Amino acid sequence: MRCPTPARGSFPGAMKRVSNYLRMRVLGALEYAQGDTKLARYKAVSEMTFTDEYGRTHQFSHKTIESWWYYYQLNGVTDHTGRSDKGSARKVTPEYVMEAIEQVMPSFHGRKHNVTEIYRTCIQLGLLQATLISIGTFRKTVKKFNLLKPVDHNSSKQRLAFAKPHANDLWQGDTLHGPYLDNGLRGKPIKTFLICFLDDASRVVPHGGFYAADDTPNLIDCFQTALYKRGIPKAVYVDNGSNYSSKELIVICARLGTVLIHTPVRDGAAKGKIERFFRTVRDQFLVRDLSHVNSLEQLNKEFSCWVEDTYHRREHSTLGMKPIDRFGLDLGRVRHLATNAFSDELFLLESTRKVRVDNTFSFNNTRYEAPRDLRNTTITIRHHREGIGFAPVVYQDGARLGEAVPLDFVANDRRPDIEF
Repeated sequence: MRCPTPARGSFPGAMKRVSNYLRMRVLGALEYAQGDTKLARYKAVSEMTFTDEYGRTHQFSHKTIESWWYYYQLNGVTDHTGRSDKGSARKVTPEYVMEAIEQVMPSFHGRKHNVTEIYRTCIQLGLLQATLISIGTFRKTVKKFNLLKPVDHNSSKQRLAFAKPHANDLWQGDTLHGPYLDNGLRGKPIKTFLICFLDDASRVVPHGGFYAADDTPNLIDCFQTALYKRGIPKAVYVDNGSNYSSKELIVICARLGTVLIHTPVRDGAAKGKIERFFRTVRDQFLVRDLSHVNSLEQLNKEFSCWVEDTYHRREHSTLGMKPIDRFGLDLGRVRHLATNAFSDELFLLESTRKVRVDNTFSFNNTRYEAPRDLRNTTITIRHHREGIGFAPVVYQDGARLGEAVPLDFVANDRRPDIEF
């Protein structure tokens, strides 16, 4: 029997016990779940196991998943009220195991090896920690996800061509290894990485940029720029790389109400459109004479000009029109991100703190006063990655309460509202 649609503004009981971090991972799995009907997909996802912020595994009934999806369709998920990691260790996911294996495999130089040798090498190189994953768990993970099986890009797996009906219904994101830059200084040339997002319906590039490192801060920088330029997507489709599986990205998407969808493990080729775009980048942009480019700023300027003046304004063979014109057809549907200081807070890191009896809390070795009377309560603070030179912003139960201020003992001693 079909679960009734929750009324607008309702909040299913199960949702109160699950953070957006975990809930959005479950909703993202619906995109690639097997099944010809919605009910079949709900049931398929109900058979999957998901890991929360604590590293604990969960499974949910298909009725719970259905109620979450209806709630998201009606109200969206606009704020993340879950906890941060608090520095606690998390269990190792299959994606991290896969990345570790891929890094150690070249060290065997084609000679025979077994799972135990691979595990020991991962531990020795510091790619995995024995305290977080035992040899037994490592074996089970490798066997369950076929992590030692070579990736066959020419496999016979059925792939159906699809396209979202409207711009910003879905973005695909990925990273491409870029050229080396000779900055004219002594030392090795700079390795570059192109981090890019592509709109599924229009093939417009919301934003793409070359960076000196393929890490989470650069991914967030690219994603933030794309949001300000082209609006907020309903969903983002990425692979299982550590950057794209980071809690930081998942939390940001949860705050935006964007479903973050990950491809099945070892199936990065599922993101066909952005893979084809990267092929276009290689064939049309990277083949240019870039010998005069010796900085990331110059490289990004040339890439941006190529995207906006050439790629966006050339008729796409599949669309039968220019990507920028196709995106323009749906401008009325685009949900834009407001350009104000509060919008920038969507991209800050998140931690939890306990407010003391004197209405202060500590962060980054500094005492702060809460903006309101929050004594003996737990708050969520959003802060810059560096944590220096910026006051943390205080949130509680999803509501913004204001910026904290550094504690001034002398000023508090002269406060006129305190009587002796």
